[in-house]
Amino acid sequence: MLWQRRQPSDAHRKQDLGMRVRKAIITAAGVDRTQLPLQTVVDRVGRVRTALDLLIDEVVAAGIEEIAVVIRPGLKPDFKQAATDHAATLEFIEQDHPRGYGDAVLRTRAFVGNAPFLHLVHDHLYVSRSRVACAKQLIDIAERENCAVSAIQATRENQLAYFGAIGGIPIPRQSRLYEIRTVIEKPTPTEAEQKLMVAGQRAGHYLCLFGMHVLTSEIFDLLQHDLERLPAGASLNLSGALAQFASSHRYLAAELEGVRYDIGEKYGLLIAQLAIALSGDDRDRILTEMLELVAKSSPHA
Repeated sequence: MLWQRRQPSDAHRKQDLGMRVRKAIITAAGVDRTQLPLQTVVDRVGRVRTALDLLIDEVVAAGIEEIAVVIRPGLKPDFKQAATDHAATLEFIEQDHPRGYGDAVLRTRAFVGNAPFLHLVHDHLYVSRSRVACAKQLIDIAERENCAVSAIQATRENQLAYFGAIGGIPIPRQSRLYEIRTVIEKPTPTEAEQKLMVAGQRAGHYLCLFGMHVLTSEIFDLLQHDLERLPAGASLNLSGALAQFASSHRYLAAELEGVRYDIGEKYGLLIAQLAIALSGDDRDRILTEMLELVAKSSPHA
């Protein structure tokens, strides 16, 4: 199947002067994961930092000038403390009467205005495999391609229950870049096999969301539309709006030179800490300690 670029919509024509991403939002109001950004890890140079502080560093390194964090009511003092030196530059938006992840994103509409923006989730940490931070890589792609882009990561089928996933087609002569056709939140393996197969992926692997997006303000109209039609007690997710966005806008997915770690999963913070340490100044020491630990824990030791 030959790839053809869709004709730009009226919304896309508004972006023809070029994307310039200078605002970012971090959603951190999830009921079950509120405390995750406040957890501490040791960074690449050996300093003890909070996960929130590392996320903000990621954002600032990407050239972002304004940052908003969506939190639960009453937690602003905790998050300001966790943000350390960045606290004075943040805008906090409280999500009272929360109605899900999509609702948290929608709460930032006034802050974002009509600008394109970077969005990160609060329960992931990112480790770049290059000298360029993951968020910076993503923004560079969005500004070059002049459209919304979501970061993705090839993920095993048995992990589908934890992530949104995309279906799409590779863009010729553009390594690791895809045009998104659909987005499904936490698909079943059967659903993924039927709707999310992407050429070039290893068997049993799908392209799942990375927890990092560059989006345009049109996403808020879609979220508002979905929210107004949401049944009582139901939660608004972001994936449904992203799927609608893909049907009317040029919307890409990019595999970055980096890895995301979900610190809310079992051993997630531990695995993220190991990945950060192995990419840092104390790599040799950590490898030695790990080998000794494995040797000592062996039943034949």
